[in-house]
Amino acid sequence: MNKERRQKIDKIIEKLEDIAAELEALADEERDAFDNLPEAIQYSERGEAMEAAADDLEEVSGEVTDLSERLEEIINP
Repeated sequence: MNKERRQKIDKIIEKLEDIAAELEALADEERDAFDNLPEAIQYSERGEAMEAAADDLEEVSGEVTDLSERLEEIINP
């Protein structure tokens, strides 16, 4: 792979890392909001949806991180 394509992939990796960090921050915010709910609401449909959203955001953040790591392996075998 030539230098130009490596640089393009490196820029994509940086963007993916930024996206993963943003998703993780959103997951943390959602988890904090859930944790601050009264216990009765945590067990309600709304609370369960908030907890599931936080879990999903964490999972997606991890998947984006995995993608950036795979790209890193491509440019640095």
